Amino acid sequence: MQLGFQAQAHDRLGNGVAAGIAPAPCGDMLDDYRRVQRGIAFLSAAWRAQPDLDALAQEMELSAGHCQKLFKRWCGLSPKEFVQVITIDHARALLAGSASLLDTALDVGLSGPGRLHDLFVDHEAMTPGDYKNRGAGLEIRYGFHSSPFGLALLMVTERGVCGLGFCDGEGESALATALEDMTRRWPAATYIADAEATAAAAAQIFSPDTWSQSQPIRLVLIGSDFEIDVWRALLRIPAGRAVTYSDIAEHVGRQGASRAVGSAVGRNPISFVVPCHRAMRKDGSLGGYHWGLTRKHAIIGWEKGRMVAPSG
Repeated sequence: MQLGFQAQAHDRLGNGVAAGIAPAPCGDMLDDYRRVQRGIAFLSAAWRAQPDLDALAQEMELSAGHCQKLFKRWCGLSPKEFVQVITIDHARALLAGSASLLDTALDVGLSGPGRLHDLFVDHEAMTPGDYKNRGAGLEIRYGFHSSPFGLALLMVTERGVCGLGFCDGEGESALATALEDMTRRWPAATYIADAEATAAAAAQIFSPDTWSQSQPIRLVLIGSDFEIDVWRALLRIPAGRAVTYSDIAEHVGRQGASRAVGSAVGRNPISFVVPCHRAMRKDGSLGGYHWGLTRKHAIIGWEKGRMVAPSG
């Protein structure tokens, strides 16, 4: 596939230095994420047995005290509280609470005291012509940044954020795979490695302060008309709520098109901010997730931890 990469991007990758890597150190955060990721995978598989702190600490190769502190610091919840948040039974309870329409979830969610980051997301869509051209004439700058969910790949245009994905690993191969996954969405665009250009948006998206500020995160949605309708619907789902694909299909006027909605959700190019992790199957299961089910569990728990005051 021919992509409009600038020469310096190829040179940096060829020299073994990941193109667009943010210069700020991120080893500690990534190490924390890896440990918590292992813990979440363990709790997600063993939640029915209600594993205790010692079992989790052993899985994460930490002392019980360190394990408890890391979990609390990472998501604001104790491991025991986290199990309650991310189990399938909890997902089903969320679905039951959201009734059958996404608008109901909206009405309920926005009545809460928390100012969620979704309320500050401002967005616009590319024209159908722009989308049909597969990004021709569009200049996209990208960079890799540390996040609570591993290394994140952020993409921006002069109009706002157009892409956000995650890397499974930190080596050159993992970075190249994540980059290829995102760039193939708009193969005719020109891509420039520029972590400085994406740093401010990354800091805003992943900062806890984002949940209490009024500065909007500007998004540029690049997709078909139907996909953009689905992504806009996702933006209306409040944190801590969940809706089914069929709910979204009804909301966008395509009742019965839950399969098509699921495909559009899976093609969401701005993960986390456009919260495709809040869409679930009708039976209450989490369904798939482009960036991995463990990461979906992690995002749901992290998000819930910022809505629930941690216990002492």
